[in-house]
Amino acid sequence: MNTLGIISIKGGVGKTSATNALAAALSNQFGKKILAVDANFSAPTLGLHLGIENPETTIHHVLDDKIHIRDAIITTNYGFDILPGARIYSKIDPFKLSEKLREIKKYYDMIILDSSPNLNEEILASMIASDELITVTTPDHVTLNSTLRAIKVAKDKKVPILGMILNRTYGKDFELNLEDIEQASGTEVLAVIPHDINVVESLARKIPSTLHKENRGTTEYRSLAGSLIGKEYREQGFGRFLKLFMKKMPKQEVNRLILKKSRVGMF
Repeated sequence: MNTLGIISIKGGVGKTSATNALAAALSNQFGKKILAVDANFSAPTLGLHLGIENPETTIHHVLDDKIHIRDAIITTNYGFDILPGARIYSKIDPFKLSEKLREIKKYYDMIILDSSPNLNEEILASMIASDELITVTTPDHVTLNSTLRAIKVAKDKKVPILGMILNRTYGKDFELNLEDIEQASGTEVLAVIPHDINVVESLARKIPSTLHKENRGTTEYRSLAGSLIGKEYREQGFGRFLKLFMKKMPKQEVNRLILKKSRVGMF
């Protein structure tokens, strides 16, 4: 079970950034062989986030049976491989994604799919191709409503949902809190990513956020990456010192601990 789909059916929630952040953390902090795949076929941006523009071979060529999938994979400067999409393309059959990925699954510890944000055949293809899913949402009613729809579709397709990434939080009273989101969705929150200007800067510099600057979001992603493979990420510096004085472990850390224990020895 090594194909993880990152899903949302609302654009702009940070799904692509989350894909690259997890891929970079798994590769650099845990030494895993990772492939990130742009499965947002009609609006691919995964490569652009890493400075890969107009690649000669893409997942579109693969799904169109023009090349073998191995010939479209690019090794990035950030420790993981990527299968990018094409900005100009012809009609493809997205449901062939699962078939094509089976040809290379044995070469990777994990394949991470950046899915389409639209409730169409593209996101369904990602769900079918995934062994497990993580949803991405932000703490507002509009986005959560879209997230609930994505979760329902995934459950209808009987694809296991590991949990949720709560992105771009400000810690304000007007936001939905973690407990409300978990209760409404029936899904555990695995990471809470604060809004941070350094994340915006990492996008501008085309670097995964987990390799850019140390911040709370970086720690959350690295901890989640470790939990996905049954490993512990030991936080360094001042953040680790502060935890010594915490009276209560944050709920997302409890959820990650449970996930980690369930996956020891799987990877």
